[in-house]
Amino acid sequence: MKPDDVNFCYGSRDGLLWPVLSRLFQLELKFENTSEAIQQRQDFLKRRKIGICDIVESSMRAKVNASDLGMQEVKLRDMLEILRKNPKIDTLLFTGGNSKNGPEYFFRRYLKKTGTDIRLKIVSNTSPRIHQFILDGRVIKTVSLIAPSGAANISIGSSELYKEIKKKNPEFNTFDFRVLQYKEFF
Repeated sequence: MKPDDVNFCYGSRDGLLWPVLSRLFQLELKFENTSEAIQQRQDFLKRRKIGICDIVESSMRAKVNASDLGMQEVKLRDMLEILRKNPKIDTLLFTGGNSKNGPEYFFRRYLKKTGTDIRLKIVSNTSPRIHQFILDGRVIKTVSLIAPSGAANISIGSSELYKEIKKKNPEFNTFDFRVLQYKEFF
């Protein structure tokens, strides 16, 4: 951990999830390694009834960094069990897409390994990609949002929607784009 990381889910100072959510919900979160910063995030999640976890339960890395591509010997969390234990969940937000070692990629891999006939059915193939699947008679939607990492800026920059907005407003940036996209689903 770096000194200004928050010791909580996705709390790396280099990640953008919490800065995006802070702006979106006007949270005025602290970005420091304190119990207050952790409590702010926990309180927000409880108020909004949002669960948060990584689909990757564990992995190994040759190089210590946050790159999804660097993960090896990946063990995935039992997401169907989590969904069965939490019957009110109707949407999974993947913060990243279907590229190698992204959350949608891992979720598809996980579903194949379960031995069930559960498959993602496309609802919308435009960004953000939306799918749905049926679990025990319940429809669950998945949304693959732009990743809250600097690496996704290239993808955002090539987006036609981003270019269109940027042309109208030169101050608009990739962070603003994430806030705009996340707003629809959070």
